[in-house]
Amino acid sequence: MELISLKGTSLKTKLAILKELGYGSDGDYVLRSSGEKVVDKYIDIPVRVDHMVILPGSEVILDDNELSISSYVEEYGNVL
Repeated sequence: MELISLKGTSLKTKLAILKELGYGSDGDYVLRSSGEKVVDKYIDIPVRVDHMVILPGSEVILDDNELSISSYVEEYGNVL
C-alpha cells in the first residue's frame, strides 16, 4: 500500500476527497454529512481540513499529530 501525503495538496483537492468519502467542509473544518464538525477521537478537537489525515484502509479522519496517529496504531495495529 502506498501512502500519499495530503500536506502539499490544494484545498480544492482535499475538499473533493472529503466529498467522495461523504464528508464536507465549511472551508476550515471537516464536517459530517449532518453538518457537525468531525472531532479527532483521540485528542477531542475538531479536525481542520488543512491538518487532517485519512489513514489507509479506513475512513477515520484525524488531526495530523503524533498522539492521534500513535493512538490509532495502538488501537488498530500498524497499518501504515
